[in-house]
Amino acid sequence: MKTIIITGGAGFIGSHVVREFVLNYPEVKIVNLDVLTYAGNLENLKDIEDKSNYHFVKADIVDAKQILEIFEEHQPDGVIHLAAESHVDRSITNPLDFVMTNVIGTVNLLNAAKHIWKDNFEGKRFHHVSTDEVFGALGETGFFTEDTSYDPHSPYSASKASSDHFVRAYHDTYGLPIVLTNCSNNYGPNHFPEKLIPLCIHNILNNKPLPIYGDGKYTRDWLFVIDHAKAIDLVFHEGKNGDSYNVGGFNEWKNIDLVKELCKQMDEKLGREAGTSEQLITFVKDRPGHDLRYAIDATKINKELGWKPSVTFEQGLSKTIDWFLANQEWLDNVTSGDYQKYYQT
Repeated sequence: MKTIIITGGAGFIGSHVVREFVLNYPEVKIVNLDVLTYAGNLENLKDIEDKSNYHFVKADIVDAKQILEIFEEHQPDGVIHLAAESHVDRSITNPLDFVMTNVIGTVNLLNAAKHIWKDNFEGKRFHHVSTDEVFGALGETGFFTEDTSYDPHSPYSASKASSDHFVRAYHDTYGLPIVLTNCSNNYGPNHFPEKLIPLCIHNILNNKPLPIYGDGKYTRDWLFVIDHAKAIDLVFHEGKNGDSYNVGGFNEWKNIDLVKELCKQMDEKLGREAGTSEQLITFVKDRPGHDLRYAIDATKINKELGWKPSVTFEQGLSKTIDWFLANQEWLDNVTSGDYQKYYQT
């Protein structure tokens, strides 16, 4: 039986990738490897936890010995690496955590894969999932392509850039069969509420301020998480060995415009008077090293592999809000823990 290890599979993006593979490949054993930090939540996977091809292993990718033992036990044919510290603000507060997980953890996984595959790479693949933030910032025009030079500005993006370089180095030095994907901002069900969209949904429900950095004109490309999971599936199976693919939603939004659209949809869904939620918008002090604009050119994955987003941003946002409104218990469980302490800080 073929085996795939998915790291970080209890997190936001990871849980959707695990579900995609467990349901679409019942003949493949899917091992979900996650340390269950504040952002890892097994509630995200309640609907598939009884599937015969699904296995969960609690482990920390920073522990090289433990990772090697897991790889030797399960003998994976593939690795999809999503485990990461991923919040920019947290990286500014404690950059060393990001170095340990994103850099050292990635190298531990690469070493374990190289060890058990023993240079017999036929049918093997290591898929590293990264971010568009490694490319730095854009002006008012232009897009990140797969050939854009790296120029990270935050401890988070620097740690991810380093991990990307190690993955490519293991391909160039040892011949390890790898693919990389760099994605834009994800949103959708199960999103941990320290991020902009779920934070605003939670705060609107509780009539709390909607904090917007600076003047609100920071611009991001937004990718529906289920579309991202399908892109990862496609690249893992059909991507060219040693290559990288940008995955974006083909839509850019200024933060302030995004929040206003969210407020409009929330008012409609909650039966509130139009404009009610917008009154909660509060501009807060900007964070250090804040990049003005990210925009992904996803032409390559579209032309070579046929992938494209299945929803517009407005449609995806509506689906996201509906999920959170239908799963307020999940949101309450998350926000009653570590998130509240972080929010207060």
